[in-house]
This record gives sequence, C-alpha cells and structure tokens, in this order.
Amino acid sequence: MVPALGNLDAYIGAVNRLPLLTPEQEKDYAHRLKNDNDLDAAGRLILSHLRLVVSISRQYLGYGLPQGDLIQEGNVGLMKAVKRFDPDQGVRLVSYAMHWIKAEIHEYILKNWRMVKVATTKAQRKLFFNLRSMKQGFKADALDTDTHRETLSEHEIDQMATQLGVKREEVIEMETRMSGRDVLLDPAPSDDGEQAWGPIAYLSDSAHEPTAMIASRQRDELASDGIHQALEVLDARSRRIVEQRWLQVNDDGSGGMTLHELAAEYGVSAERIRQIEVAAMKKMRKALAEYA
Repeated sequence: MVPALGNLDAYIGAVNRLPLLTPEQEKDYAHRLKNDNDLDAAGRLILSHLRLVVSISRQYLGYGLPQGDLIQEGNVGLMKAVKRFDPDQGVRLVSYAMHWIKAEIHEYILKNWRMVKVATTKAQRKLFFNLRSMKQGFKADALDTDTHRETLSEHEIDQMATQLGVKREEVIEMETRMSGRDVLLDPAPSDDGEQAWGPIAYLSDSAHEPTAMIASRQRDELASDGIHQALEVLDARSRRIVEQRWLQVNDDGSGGMTLHELAAEYGVSAERIRQIEVAAMKKMRKALAEYA
C-alpha cells in the first residue's frame, strides 16, 4: 500500500533503493511462485518492480489525479502481472508488467472521468484554481451587498479574463465546467407518469457480461500461451529476431534491437533480417490461428 500523501516522497525514495533482480534471480523466483505458490518469491518480484510503477505513474500526472492514487492502482496491476507471469516465455517481467500496470491506471482514470473533465491541461488547472479563488472573493463581496448570485456577471468575467491573462471564452468554459451538477443515473418518473431519461439507459457495464468475459479470457490466453506456442514453431534465429523486434522492452521504455543491429550481429544485410522477420510472422500467424 502507498503511504499517505505527505510521505509519498519518502515512499518513492525507499522504492528506488530496493535492489533489482538479476535475470537468473527473477526466473528462479517466478518458477518458485508458479510451481510451489511461494508467496515470498512473489513478494520479491513485486518489490523489485515497484520503481517501475512509480516511473509509469509519472506519465499520467497531467490528468490532475494524485500520484499516490496512480501508484496505488499501478501496484494492483503489478501484482496481477506477477501472478500471471510465465518465466518460460523468454520475456522479462518488466516488459510483461507494463501492460498490466498501465491497464489499471487507465481504468482508474476512466472511473474518475468527471475530475479529469474539469481541468486536464496545466493551463486549465491553473485557471481552475485561480478562478475558484477569485469567484470566492466575488461571493464575499456579494454577501456584503446582500446580493446572492451563483453565476458570474459579464463584468466579473471580463475582470477575471484581464487579471488572469486569458480569453473571456476560456473563463466562461471553465465556469461552466465548475458549475456542473451531478446527474442521477436513474431518475424517478415525472409527476405525469412519464419515464425520465437518464444515463443509466445507455451506460451499461459490459465488463461483467458473460460473453464479454469469455472473449476477454480468450484474448488473455492468446496473448500468453498462444504467443508462446507460436514462438515454438520458429528456429532459434527467427525467434530471437521476433523477440528483439516486437517483444523486448528495456527498463527505460525503449524497444529492442533495430534491423541494422541484428544484421551486424548475424553478419547479413538489414533487408535479409527483414525478410526473416516477415517469414517468421507468417508462421506465427498460422500457429496462432490454429491455437485459436
């Protein structure tokens, strides 16, 4: 669990001091988890990749959500990745876990879509907070003059736009966002007996619909066991080329080797590497089709 917000810096510092695992250690722990359900091994795998979650969480700070919450959700994705990780696929856990970490963070952002809608860019967040402060000042002045208004007057809009150095249209747009009200998902029928229309009519949760769950499970199996079996039909050189070109992701987020790097390694032209890659992908597509 991520500590309180005030201790976030301490948490990040502690995470960055945790030692990384060597490929051999990672494979050993992963086998112990897979074969013996060794929870201590699972803990070692998780701890060594917490810094990856912190790194990925920084990519989503622009949505205006607390980094501590983003890290919390990313850690859930990391635990799911560790549970499903197969060390015999020839892929490092860091590459496999990135998908699960990002998926959990994306889900969290979508669930908090209203917060995201209020202020998404840095400029909008600045306008949002300044506008709130100035609006509270206007309300205080209104109370002094026994005037009660929820919306801004034309004069106040012009005054805000001038002081904040933005267009009056931007002030109006942010004011509209800020004054938005919550909407009932399933409103009660009106007095005349007519059924009221609400978002519940078109917001359906398809995530737990049986056919969708089956399709999702099949996609997961195809992405793990299917790809593993498809790689088995390739010779050693073709498999290495495919893994380096499509499955390898380094700690810094960069991809694997280029065509020219692989060409230099095998002493052939880059075009020859590309031809081998194309042929290998055809074999893999056929194997995946048979698996599916």
